[in-house]
Amino acid sequence: MTEKRQLNLFDFTMIVVSLVIGMGIFRTPLNVAKVAPDTFLFFGAWIAGGLVALCGALTYAEIGSRLPVTGGYYKVFSYAYHPSIAFGINCMILVSNAASLAAVALVGGEYITGIAIPLSKNADWVKVAANASYLQTIQIVIAISAIVLFYGVNLLGLKMSARTQNVLTIIKIVLILLLIAPLFFDSGATPVLNTASTAKATFNEYIKAFGIGLVAVSFTYGGYQQTINFGAEVKEPARNIPRGIFLGIAIIILLYLSINYAYIKVIGFETLKDSKNIAAIMASKIFGVNAERILSGFLFLSVLAYVNVLLMSNPRVMYAMSEDKILPPVFKQRNSKTDVLTVSLSVFAAICVIIVFWAKEFDTILSFTIFLDCFGMALSAGTIFILRKKTKHLNGTGIYSMKLYPVLPLIFIIAYIFVAISIALDYKQNNYAALIGLTVLAVFIALYFLINYASIKSKRQ
Repeated sequence: MTEKRQLNLFDFTMIVVSLVIGMGIFRTPLNVAKVAPDTFLFFGAWIAGGLVALCGALTYAEIGSRLPVTGGYYKVFSYAYHPSIAFGINCMILVSNAASLAAVALVGGEYITGIAIPLSKNADWVKVAANASYLQTIQIVIAISAIVLFYGVNLLGLKMSARTQNVLTIIKIVLILLLIAPLFFDSGATPVLNTASTAKATFNEYIKAFGIGLVAVSFTYGGYQQTINFGAEVKEPARNIPRGIFLGIAIIILLYLSINYAYIKVIGFETLKDSKNIAAIMASKIFGVNAERILSGFLFLSVLAYVNVLLMSNPRVMYAMSEDKILPPVFKQRNSKTDVLTVSLSVFAAICVIIVFWAKEFDTILSFTIFLDCFGMALSAGTIFILRKKTKHLNGTGIYSMKLYPVLPLIFIIAYIFVAISIALDYKQNNYAALIGLTVLAVFIALYFLINYASIKSKRQ
């Protein structure tokens, strides 16, 4: 029985946009500007990231169209590769999601700290708060408090309603419109063309800076891979999927370039490199100090919503993995009164807290989560080569098949290999995130064989 296709072109385009635009654009431009020698490379990284996202979204859309299954990446990996790879990558994606949650929670900590410190008129407090380590401690406490708070909320069985999600989406759209507002009136800011760094970079330095910049850009463009779940739901897929993805990614690229242009126009390229709460600074320069505090508060609300959503969704992935008998049965355990997946929720929340403690700052988590994503992205996109052979019988049946195959998936895979290498080479700056990521993957694959061995042994007994 085939599922009814319900998504039209507009629906699918909006899904693509909503999957990608998140909290990253309010923080990661700092990371890109910090390594970019000039605005040419800065904007080049954002354009390249958008093109890579386009290649990836088209690839994932065909994967989802050829193998329309539920249960996340596990079944796709298992079908194309081996269950051990599926287990290792799926667990790694869970850790990556936990890292993303921790990173966004720390961003919230940065914005709330930016509100709290200036509000104090106590000279001693300001002097103490100026200490970087002290500020970092405050941000860590705020991040962990947000995780613990919504861990408790989820234990009570709270479900986020569609109305709440709509309100938060409207808040996010309003924030983005505020950020690009300087483009429509004279803010008195320095023109973007006069804000390039005066230092001349060599070709090798350009390549290195481009790779490191793509790490932050990849985080900001992330989310389009979820199009893998909608391949069987789109009306006239051969026509609407490529159009929806092209339109969606085009809208996102336009928004991101506009926002970044506004950042540089108002704040200045050199100043941007050291401005963590860039959205709040923008609001302050345009609308005054009170606007900065209000915007920071709204951004923190968006952070809390993101934390809550991931704490709700990821335990269900662990539940599905337990149902498939690739995680122990205890991960299916529910509270009899609230119907909450208590073990899965607790484990996922604990991983988030551990990552915050380990990394302590957004930049370290950024490298760690993107390095993990590089494996998931490259390997999942690689399944298209196997699926094309195994599902030849679906050709000409109305499913979506991308043009320019195999160029698009190859561009996507090579881009993420390049990003992974960039992270690995910059090991001192990101606290050996690549080495830790490889260790995590190896542990999960070894864990699969241990669980499998234990299961076989128990059946024999």
